[in-house]
Amino acid sequence: MNVDADPAKAGFDPAAARVHLDELASLPRIELRGLMTVGRLAQRPGDSRPTFAMLRSLSEELRARSEALGPGLSMGMSDDFEVAVEEGATVVRVGRAIFGQRP
Repeated sequence: MNVDADPAKAGFDPAAARVHLDELASLPRIELRGLMTVGRLAQRPGDSRPTFAMLRSLSEELRARSEALGPGLSMGMSDDFEVAVEEGATVVRVGRAIFGQRP
């Protein structure tokens, strides 16, 4: 999801998700386990908080409309995962924190 209209990101914007959720949920062999976003590249981890809070809010709104959307919130990476967890992340991507920088 591109909840903060970041031009560096791809993904559904919230308005498109609201329109197409039922259509996506009706596709055969598709299971919508939740939503995913990447926080903005920022100097401080807390700068990603608005993005994560918007995704959590959108997730709550969409799940209230459709039982097809699962509870997952994939957000947060090595630099900002703590903030993401505070905002409700259920999945974080912390490869660099575990394996180090890529060569």
